[in-house]
Amino acid sequence: MSATLLELGGLRAWYGASQVLHDIDLQIHAGEVVALAGRNGSGRSTLARAIMGLVRTEGQRQFAGVALGRRRTFEIARLGIGYVPEHRDIFATLSVHDNLLLGLSTQTQKRARRATPRFTLAEAYALFPVLQARASTRAGVLSGGEQQMLALARALLGDPDLLLVDEPVEGLASQVVEQVESVLQLLRARGIALLLIEQRLVLAHRLADRVAVMGHGAIVFDGTLDALAQRREVLDQWLGLGPG
Repeated sequence: MSATLLELGGLRAWYGASQVLHDIDLQIHAGEVVALAGRNGSGRSTLARAIMGLVRTEGQRQFAGVALGRRRTFEIARLGIGYVPEHRDIFATLSVHDNLLLGLSTQTQKRARRATPRFTLAEAYALFPVLQARASTRAGVLSGGEQQMLALARALLGDPDLLLVDEPVEGLASQVVEQVESVLQLLRARGIALLLIEQRLVLAHRLADRVAVMGHGAIVFDGTLDALAQRREVLDQWLGLGPG
């Protein structure tokens, strides 16, 4: 088994006075792909935000042996965690190229872990040719699929060891889904760990080593996809995929 990269223990999170996460225990190992599944409102996106320090938390958050504690989001990113939120959070008034340069700035500012980064700007453009064609275009006028490509390219230019990707193919055309999946496969091949947040497990069957299922802000299942297939009560109650 590879070294533990991300370790969460007894993690709780709040929005204001409302507690959303309840004693989350989760580990992700170096190079591992974990799918995080669950119905809308189960706490999946909040878990990603909690890892990045974007909501109030209590409990253990540790990455590569470093306690995240009170570290701010940009400090967490520099440690080697990339984040592609569901709504992408691109800078709409900046050009495509300038958005990508922000990813490179994270790469150059964080602590050195490799002499050579896994991805360069030229390679990001090669992976997503449409971004190169629209390099001078304001990001806010891109289509939804193009914005997703931009958010993913910007994150990988930060040279993460772990990438959190929230609903990467939701609402996208099938051709774009295939392109996004091919990039995620490439990330996996290069040893980047993924936390792949999905409701319908579209990509998990082809990418994930393991799946964790959330319900009511807690982890209700954590195991292989084969094991999940045998847990009809989990599929039915927490994913709506069971019989009836």
